[in-house]
Amino acid sequence: MIALLIIVLSGAMPAWSSTDELQALKDAYRRPKTIPFPPDNPYTIEKAALGKALFFETRLSRDNNLSCTSCHNPSFGWQVPFAKAIGAGGRPLARKSQTTINHAWSSSLFWDGRASRLEVQGRGPIEAPDEMDMPMGKAVEKLGAIEGYRQAFIRAFPGKGLTEETILQALSTFERATVSGDTPFDRWVRGDEKAISPAAMRGFIAFNGKARCATCHSGWNFTDNKFHDIGIETKDQGRFGVTGKNSDRHAMRTQGLREITARAPYMHDGSIPTLQAVIDHYVLGGVERPSRSPQMEPLKLSQEDIDDLIAFLHTLGSPNIMVPLPNLPVR
Repeated sequence: MIALLIIVLSGAMPAWSSTDELQALKDAYRRPKTIPFPPDNPYTIEKAALGKALFFETRLSRDNNLSCTSCHNPSFGWQVPFAKAIGAGGRPLARKSQTTINHAWSSSLFWDGRASRLEVQGRGPIEAPDEMDMPMGKAVEKLGAIEGYRQAFIRAFPGKGLTEETILQALSTFERATVSGDTPFDRWVRGDEKAISPAAMRGFIAFNGKARCATCHSGWNFTDNKFHDIGIETKDQGRFGVTGKNSDRHAMRTQGLREITARAPYMHDGSIPTLQAVIDHYVLGGVERPSRSPQMEPLKLSQEDIDDLIAFLHTLGSPNIMVPLPNLPVR
């Protein structure tokens, strides 16, 4: 970690010991210029448009009342403001929904990382009996009865048309193209010194320093894409259910922090209501147990430090970005 000596001028802009050191730290969070798409499912505008329609399509659910957006709403950072997502029959699911933004850079999906890529992940919630409860074969049959979808699949997948595979490829293409918007933090990284407040600047330094947030929340999407038990009081076995390793008990995938202020409540079970409470959890260190991450040590942060961290986290949102609804085929 880059060491920075900071002199904080009360009520003024922070002064840094080295402009080059600060810029190097900022550059570690610079937005990528392109979105990575896999060679076996490259981007086309036809696939992305079709995938968007499917993402909003309730007819992909058993009762025609749930879509991907039921758990991943653009207005709430592509999550929903509930402790637990709501599935088939109006029943709460075991975990809070995750955001679907910036998954083009994810090396695993779901809280426990049981899917390695979006083409695998997409099948899970569609077919899960407690979620959309729609077997993929039935989904092909249902969409195939709609002329608008038959034609859209022919355009997006010449020579293939509508299949289980192409449904998942279209959804994955749209999700990879769903990237968080430009934020005040991004503008500050690019050189606009007035884009964020002095408090947010101090929060950024604390984030990378004494608060130790960047130990796990690193890179432009603020995640190491790894799994950690952060000491939440829970019976959920997390990553252990996938690997069977005791060291993975209660471990969950590190969440990216972009659009974080729109995504309350927090954690895999939605048990922490506010950012203040999240930081309080880290300050205390969480529940002590053998699997708890060794990085979860109590922190010495003042309330001013916490306020600065929250000010910084607010710069990671892009609330003015609007997501137009797609036009879904009627027949």
